[in-house]
Amino acid sequence: MTETSPFSDQVRSMRAITITLAILLLVIQYPLWLGKGGWLRVFDLHRQLETVQEKNEEQKAKNAKLASEVQSLKEGTEAIEERARSELSMIKKGEVFIQLLNDKNEVPNEVKTEAKPAETTAEKTDDQKTTVATEKPVAKQ
Repeated sequence: MTETSPFSDQVRSMRAITITLAILLLVIQYPLWLGKGGWLRVFDLHRQLETVQEKNEEQKAKNAKLASEVQSLKEGTEAIEERARSELSMIKKGEVFIQLLNDKNEVPNEVKTEAKPAETTAEKTDDQKTTVATEKPVAKQ
């Protein structure tokens, strides 16, 4: 039979205590890192918060723009007149509608209206093919 020395018993007990403490440390760390209120969850929530705050800022800017447009429409006729010109292609009485076509015969995005007599012609640039002067329906004022 082999005898066990007190020193080897102490080493075994210290080794058992060390392993037990290491396991307890890992068990305690689990909720800190992976639990309901752990660091990973907090990091994810911060990322979601930043995303939502960015969307809120975009919506605030959009709301401010719409509020200023509503205020402009309530207070003056300039905004209404501008919308009638750009969206409905309306002109005032006495104005002539001039439409410039590209080489591809496409209507450009911007439509110009001028308060000049119908005889007046516009200058053509190299990329414009024709100049058309037509009368459009007059917006009632």
